[in-house]
Amino acid sequence: MGWASKSVAGSRANRRRAMGSLFSHIFAFPNLLLAAKRASRGKRFRPDISAFHCQLEPELLRLQEELRTHTYQPGPYRSFIIREKKPRLISAAPFRDRVVHHALCNIIEPIFDRAFLFDAYACRKGKGTHAAVERASMYARRFRYVLKCDIERYFPSIDHECLLRLIGRTIWDKDVLWLVGLIIAGSNLQPPITRYFPGDDLWTPFERRRGMPIGNQTSQFFANIYLDGLDHYAKESLGLPGSIRYVDDMLVFHHEKRAWHETLLAFSTDCEGLRLRFQPRKCLVAPVTAGFTFLGY
Repeated sequence: MGWASKSVAGSRANRRRAMGSLFSHIFAFPNLLLAAKRASRGKRFRPDISAFHCQLEPELLRLQEELRTHTYQPGPYRSFIIREKKPRLISAAPFRDRVVHHALCNIIEPIFDRAFLFDAYACRKGKGTHAAVERASMYARRFRYVLKCDIERYFPSIDHECLLRLIGRTIWDKDVLWLVGLIIAGSNLQPPITRYFPGDDLWTPFERRRGMPIGNQTSQFFANIYLDGLDHYAKESLGLPGSIRYVDDMLVFHHEKRAWHETLLAFSTDCEGLRLRFQPRKCLVAPVTAGFTFLGY
């Protein structure tokens, strides 16, 4: 990305200096204490969480020292399948790892959230499914047509190298990037997907690590970062003001129907750079008067 003026470049330099000590804020004891509180919300009496809270101060001090000295290592996930609408693999990290996930998000999520567009509704304060549905209803009263898009197997498809590159554009603290990389690399194996993209050789799909475990605080946050560029592309480059995204479910509203095939092709090309594909059977254009489903409504 090019910078138009020295003032903008100076602003970036100031942000770089300001973010230089982020890691110390992550392992600060007050932040770890807040993270433990948030990670245990609604689950306080589960055996593993109760055991952690019985030794809360020693456990947090141990975590603090492991993070400070870069000796922290994530533990193994516990996986199970839920069959609500369709089978999904849910992965639960050990509680101490969930504390680290919240501690990380407490510090870096506000930095990214300021750059997210208003119409990104997943896992953000003041947003959520109800707000997304209300916004879709408002756009449906203003526009004639809606394009509905859905990423094929989104969480299992998130490419680790692409994700780290996107995070590294905003976060320059090497210690924070070490922790982010450790969490991403510690993801458990997801359902296998074999896809080829432009420039791949025969073995590329098998050599690249991909997949984020559904159920992590960090996975939800990383999923927002991964498609944030698509939000900006839709509204700023393609000039589509009526677009909404909730995780990988996307609606785009417009008055003209004939432009949708070009729009979907532009989206698909943009997503290929992230090694993602849309589900062809779930991408459709319809007049809003015919009705459409969104987030179960």
